[in-house]
Amino acid sequence: MGAFYEPLAGDRFASTGHTAGPWSDDSQHLGPPSALLVRALERCAPRPGTLLSRVTLEVLGPVPVAELSVEAAVERPGRSVELLSASLCHGGRPVLRARAWRIVTGDTAVVATGDGPSPPPAEGCAPMPVPAGWRRGYLAAMEWRSVTGGVFEPGDAVVWARPAVAVVAGEEPTPLQRLFTVADSASGVSGRLDITRWYAINTDLTVHLHREPVGGWFALDATTVLGPTGVGVATSVLHDGRGPVGRSAQSLFVRQR
Repeated sequence: MGAFYEPLAGDRFASTGHTAGPWSDDSQHLGPPSALLVRALERCAPRPGTLLSRVTLEVLGPVPVAELSVEAAVERPGRSVELLSASLCHGGRPVLRARAWRIVTGDTAVVATGDGPSPPPAEGCAPMPVPAGWRRGYLAAMEWRSVTGGVFEPGDAVVWARPAVAVVAGEEPTPLQRLFTVADSASGVSGRLDITRWYAINTDLTVHLHREPVGGWFALDATTVLGPTGVGVATSVLHDGRGPVGRSAQSLFVRQR
């Protein structure tokens, strides 16, 4: 099956070629390291009956396809709400940081909103193979299904995706980890620029969830807006098989190559 990461001693991991992004064989797409940090957050002083309601990732530099270490901590403890943090390091230097609010769940079904239709099921949508000339790495380690538009077409899109490999070798990824392998791709599936001529690189990723995600397939209903001064914003409604589960947002650094 393969995996994005091979576990080493302690909290160290060896990155595999499945993590490589479309820009370079030497740097990772943000999806796999996001999922690795979410794994650390899930395992940080775990508490049953809680939800990671918001996770923000700050990109401090390229994440190399190399050996990495992970650490996580409770930054602000609380009975009902607490703040967690996690860092991904290479050679002792942080390259990606995460902060997450963890909320104790309760029964609010009687007043719940946000349920809406999901896109047509992934199983009935057209597969999107990686075209010739694109770096495979992460793109080939995911399964892609198009509802409208797609990863390899410019413009807004609705796309289903799921990882075809594990996050960490020998482990079954949680639905939340699977979601985070996908969420960073919103700016890619709704990209409006030719990546051979333009950079549109996100500096961050924030995901807000209103319920626990389920299943293996996740859909991005994604759109990108490009401003006139080299900055853009990519947003997405996130779906699982039951309907909307949350929203994501990314700031984009946009420059001509």
